Parts: sequence; C-alpha cells; structure tokens
Amino acid sequence: MSFVWPQDPRDLFVERYPQMVAFGLPASDVDAVRAAITEMWPDAPGGWVREWSQLADRYAADGRHDLAVLAYGYAKFPTLANEPKRMALARQAEEYQLAAAGFPVDFSRRILTLPHQGGSTQVPVHILAAPDLPADAPVTLASGGVDSWKMDLHSLLVGLALQTRTRIIAFDLAGTGETSHIPMTHDGGTEIIEGLITEARRTGNGQVVHFGLSMGGYYSARTGLTGAVDAAINIGGPVEAAFAPGRTFAFGMEGIVGNALGFNESPSPEEQSAEFAKFNLRHLLDQDTNAPMLVINGADDVHVPQHDTLVFQGRRDTRVDLIPGTGHCAITKLPEVMPVINDWLKRTLGI
Repeated sequence: MSFVWPQDPRDLFVERYPQMVAFGLPASDVDAVRAAITEMWPDAPGGWVREWSQLADRYAADGRHDLAVLAYGYAKFPTLANEPKRMALARQAEEYQLAAAGFPVDFSRRILTLPHQGGSTQVPVHILAAPDLPADAPVTLASGGVDSWKMDLHSLLVGLALQTRTRIIAFDLAGTGETSHIPMTHDGGTEIIEGLITEARRTGNGQVVHFGLSMGGYYSARTGLTGAVDAAINIGGPVEAAFAPGRTFAFGMEGIVGNALGFNESPSPEEQSAEFAKFNLRHLLDQDTNAPMLVINGADDVHVPQHDTLVFQGRRDTRVDLIPGTGHCAITKLPEVMPVINDWLKRTLGI
C-alpha cells in the first residue's frame, strides 16, 4: 500500500519551511539541508531522506535526541512510500524514546489492540501528562494529519498537556505513521477513533476531548458533530468543500493522500476524487447533535477552503476562528492559537 510520484522537493520547502523552524529546528541547519537536496525519493547524496537522515544522525551523536526526532521526522516526510522512509520513522521512534528523559511531562508508550473490520489491529500511542496530574483527569485524544504525525507535533502536544491539565493520548491516523498498515478508508479510520474513545473513557474521569490537526481535524469534527466526545477541537480539518469532486491538490498532497487511502499506485484524479468524496460530512452538518466544538484555521489555507471552517458558524456550543495572515492550520500563528485552545477547553470542561 505505497507508491512514489513525481515530486519537486523545492515545492515542499516552500510550504513547510515555516513549520520546520517553528517546531524547533535551527534555521541554519534547515537552510543547509534545503541547499543540499536535489531529489525527492533516491536514498543517495542529494536525496531528501539521505540528507535529512544525515542531519538527524549528527544530532543523535551529539546527544540532541529532541532535534534528531524532528530531523528524522522530515526524513520520513511526507509519506512512508519506500523502505528508506520507513527506516527513518523507526529511527525517529527510537530517538523519541531516548529524548523522553528530558520531557517536561510524564511519558509512556503503549500498544493498544483495537477493533477493526471484524478483527483487531494494534495502534501505538504516546501518553503525555503533567507530572502532578491526578489519575482522574480528563483525557484528550490528539493526532496530526496525513503527513505530520504524533512525534512531529511533540512540542504542541506538550503544551496541551501542561496548559489544559488533561492527559494526552497521541496517535497516528489510519493510513499514516505507525498506523500505516491500515488504509485510511472513511469507515475503517473512524472505527479506530471509536476504539480510542472507548479506551480513553476508561483511562481518566470519563471525560474525553478530541483534538485534531489537518486531516486529524476531520476526525475530531466528526466525533464532535456526532457527540461521541465531550468536546472537539478541529484545527484546519476538511469537512465538506475539500472533498468536492474535481478538487485539486497542492504541494504533493495528491500523492500523500493517495498513499494514506491505501492505493498501490498513483490513482487517477477520478479514482482519488471518488474515494475522497466518501469523507464528506454534510450528513452530520445537517444534524444538531454536536458536542461543544472549537474550529480554527488560517484564512490563507491552500489545502482546505474557508467554507470548511465557516460552515460551523452559528452552530450551538461552537466557536469559530478564521485567522488572517496565516495558512493551513494557522501553524505560523500557533503562539496566538494555543492560548485560545487552552482557555476554551478549561472553560468547556470546567477545569
């Protein structure tokens, strides 16, 4: 369930450079890797995975496991389309566990066995909590999207754990990261979320929040709209217009999404559009069963139309913020977004 596609690595730097630096990589190191990379897929000098992995190796050798996590995260970016990418993810997981001793939160890694398609499947999760958090605290399920996964979002998740006083259970969506063995079908991906909610209700005081970034925001919008959780935070999630027939993708997203959906070779635009259209949440938007919801995105998002944020305006128990001057998931304005999330969640849960 993987394939490569023609991709100019320069395009990925155009979009992702602000995130690379904002999440903690030194700009000088990112600039050096950017200058060295000439090709996307070969595991050779000038290849994306090789150059990023060499930077990660240097960080690891210097004992900077935190930076190695980020660099290996970009080595495996944007999808696990070949063996070098999968090896980079494995090294990222190793470095993450080595870095855990320096985390300002308590950390544990668990492998959950969850129901899936009439059987079961294993889903690795990372649990983050403030050191003095009581056992009966609420739980926040948290994920990124199709190309930024739980270890890539570490600094954001630590902030959530410390500021919201909830226990974070971080996971990768079906079709991505350490859950790539399951295609991200519209029903199978949802089944994994349902299993995680059940597990989360057993873990703390029974209150469950669902936080999703990008495609993760699609799933948190879904659980929020159905009322399956006690509160839902959707950051930059597609819900309706993004799934419209004929929609085009930017910055290699057609290959990233195609891999997540489980295609073995590059699908035609018609094949991918037909599969993606099944995710449309209009049938839930037409209902009035939602839990309290916070919906945020940047006004200049090239992936998700503004409609998919603004469509939540006027719903009960729902706050909507479309932030000017920033793009997908408002990543470049996270210092402004995080206090909004923290304050809203504390008020909503009565923390």
